[in-house]
Order: sequence, then C-alpha cells, then structure tokens
Amino acid sequence: MGLGEDIRKKLAKRAAEEIKNGMLVNLGIGIPSLVPDFLPENHTVMFHAENGIAGMGQTPKNGEEDPHLCNAGGFPVSVRNGASYFDSTVAFGMIRRGKVDVTVLGALQVSENGDLANWIVPGKKVPGMGGAMELASKAKKVIVLMNHTDKWGAPKLVETCTLPLTSKRCVHMVITEMGVFSVSEAGLVLSDLFRPFSVSDVVQKTSAKFTVSSKLKII
Repeated sequence: MGLGEDIRKKLAKRAAEEIKNGMLVNLGIGIPSLVPDFLPENHTVMFHAENGIAGMGQTPKNGEEDPHLCNAGGFPVSVRNGASYFDSTVAFGMIRRGKVDVTVLGALQVSENGDLANWIVPGKKVPGMGGAMELASKAKKVIVLMNHTDKWGAPKLVETCTLPLTSKRCVHMVITEMGVFSVSEAGLVLSDLFRPFSVSDVVQKTSAKFTVSSKLKII
C-alpha cells in the first residue's frame, strides 16, 4: 500500500532538513521529488538531473509546463535563476567525480549495514538502474525515503538484502513513515520516531537490528 499524501510530505520535509544552502542535490522520482517544496523560498540549493540540468525549480503548474524541460524521469520541471544545461556525459561526470553533495532516493530494501537495493522490482520488467548505481556510490550523502514495509507487509529494513544490490554500504540515512534511521559503523540507529508509532511498533516491522538513540526525537 502506498503512503498517503500527508505522510509523503512529512518524509520529504524531514529530508529537506538535511539539505543546506550551496549544495548540489540529486532527487529520485516519487517522494524525493517533493523535497524542494520544503526549502525556504530564497534557498541557494542547485538540484541536479542526470539528463543534464543543474538548478531545477519546483514542479510547474498544469498548463505552465515547458515541453523542452524535464527531469531524468521525464516529468516536467522548471528552472531557477542560475540554472545550466549540459549533456548526460557531463551530468554523470559530475556524479562520478563526487560533486553531488546529497542524493535522495527510493528503495526496495536497505540492510542494517547500509546496502541498497532499489532497481529490480520482482515480477516486473525494468529498463535498468539508471543513475542509481553512480549516485549511491559517489554522492557524499545518500538519503533513502521509502515505505517501512512492502505491499505484502514484509520489512524493507532488513538484516541482509535479498534483492540484487545497487551499491554496498552507501546509505547514510533512511526515512520511513515510522521514523528516521542513521547508518553508523555499529549499524542502524533510530534517531526520530514519528507519531503515532512506538519503538515496539518499529521493532515489530523491522527485520534489521537497530539501536535507539539516547536523544530520540518524537515528531
């Protein structure tokens, strides 16, 4: 079951707190694409797309789309003052050189040591992983926004990923409808807990081992 619009916004808002002025940020499709809506209007963040844009703005309103402007997922975008265009070779060169400060991605599974699996959907044909492998491996910070469980109720935070990996030990933070986890050398740490869930609720829905921060925030 997908997340409701209010919860999707809650996750995007929390991810936006990790983004600072002057950063170059790449956003995945879905919930990550909502992140710009929760930054201050006068921010200086430059959003990057693998198809060759740095400086994307908010999603244009219906009827105001420019047919020549889209993100890597093919969805209409706007651009901010100072935006630039380039080919995908340069876009991937920026990623591979470690110029992207933060990437916000979706995931199918994340392991307790930060492994990411997000490109093969079981039972469905997919064209490939796109830029996920490069972004997960080379971005300075990798934030995952996802449902805590899959549509069958199985945990997506797992001890070991059972799906093919996108990248090993790459995830720094996971944000779900239940809370926020950081990935440390010692494993997953629950830092934020979203109401109305309790820690015992999170334990029940998580197959990965995790510890609870002594400074746990209840949001």
